[in-house]
Amino acid sequence: MKYPPGKLPHGELSRLLARYTHAHPRLVVPAGVGADAAVIAMGDRYLVAKTDPITFASDEIGWYAVHVNANDIAAMGAEPRFFFATVLIPAEQAVPELVEGIFRSIHEAAQSLGIAVCGGHTEITAGVARPIVVGQMLGEVAPEGLVRPGGLRAGDALLLTKGLAIEATALIAREKGEELCRRGYGEELLARCRNYLHAPGLSVVRDAHIACQAGRIHALHDPTEGGVATGLMEMAAAAGVGLEIAAEALCLSPESRQLCAEFGLDPLGAISSGALLIGCPSEDAPRICAALEREGIRVDQLGAVQPVEFGLQLRRGETLEPLPRFVVDEITRIF
Repeated sequence: MKYPPGKLPHGELSRLLARYTHAHPRLVVPAGVGADAAVIAMGDRYLVAKTDPITFASDEIGWYAVHVNANDIAAMGAEPRFFFATVLIPAEQAVPELVEGIFRSIHEAAQSLGIAVCGGHTEITAGVARPIVVGQMLGEVAPEGLVRPGGLRAGDALLLTKGLAIEATALIAREKGEELCRRGYGEELLARCRNYLHAPGLSVVRDAHIACQAGRIHALHDPTEGGVATGLMEMAAAAGVGLEIAAEALCLSPESRQLCAEFGLDPLGAISSGALLIGCPSEDAPRICAALEREGIRVDQLGAVQPVEFGLQLRRGETLEPLPRFVVDEITRIF
């Protein structure tokens, strides 16, 4: 049996983590499905640590690496501070312009968030077919500010900032631009889609900060591979709860809708860095939504957290159906 591309199946990952990871008295949040980062006690502060690779993109991969890792720190209620990168360059592509471009994009992304680039490792290797950046981000948070995975409770409201398939839209336009031009897409539309990397952008650091300041937060999650559907499932698995999601509340921009439809992709399962899932007490939801909207960040209330026996359900009008599961991210179908 071979695993498909993308994340390990949740059941298999849980089995492996249970078997090969162990508790430590200073490990506040250990490895687990739905955990965005590990948390380690360091005196009066918590150290929050995350690592994530960039494997789909070839353009501006340094920008992706910084923001994707910073997002997972922010989803713990923490402030991203320090970044390390392992940069792997295919031997046949190892020209100075490529290497400098990756370093420059890491620098620009880190500078935009006030993050220090501390080092890492750079290697020219025959072991990869395309450039890969594996990022590691360190952040910190006061113990009382930590947002723990598994914090959702029955009755909570679920919010989503910005919408579905933000990163997928940028990836499709950047990696499939020539093909889309041949299919009749104009440069103005493709430029807008490529710019999804920056606007609405991949970062949720600001989203998370505003939400945490505005009301009580029970859970935050950054939906990446597998899209918002997988992000919701990870949140529910971590908390042992059910979910009821309203299909009409799932925001999808016209550009994202068009590009996903062009390649037959379901945006609910397409990589969605740039969106933030927020679980909060239902009475705090209006205040959190108002704070985000005042800062120009779109937010939609997706539905509510239910007891675990309710399952994971998508509501279309009066009909409930199981929330779709995506074994692999939809974007893998075009790469």
